[in-house]
Amino acid sequence: MSKQRQFASVWDAIEDTPQQAASMRARSEVLIALQEWVKTRNKTQVEAAKILGITQPRMSDLARGRIHLFSLDALMDMAMNAGLSPHIAFKRPSASKKRTSAETQAA
Repeated sequence: MSKQRQFASVWDAIEDTPQQAASMRARSEVLIALQEWVKTRNKTQVEAAKILGITQPRMSDLARGRIHLFSLDALMDMAMNAGLSPHIAFKRPSASKKRTSAETQAA
């Protein structure tokens, strides 16, 4: 029987590195916020695309959740164009985490 692993997010489970998972978490949050913005404003894809500064085919990609087609920069720009106020928050590691062997030897 194999041991089951638990992950903090789906991105941690499917991405190869913690850096890639962090990028995908950030991109997904902005993409979802943009999808919700379009839905709550009752905008057509053409109307939303004009406001966001993208083409209608790109708007279709966004509406379909094709996250791999968008950089974090592009998503942040669209969020600003939509009048949203995106920000980045950092979670600091807790002090109770185990020290690495190098930190232990240095102490």
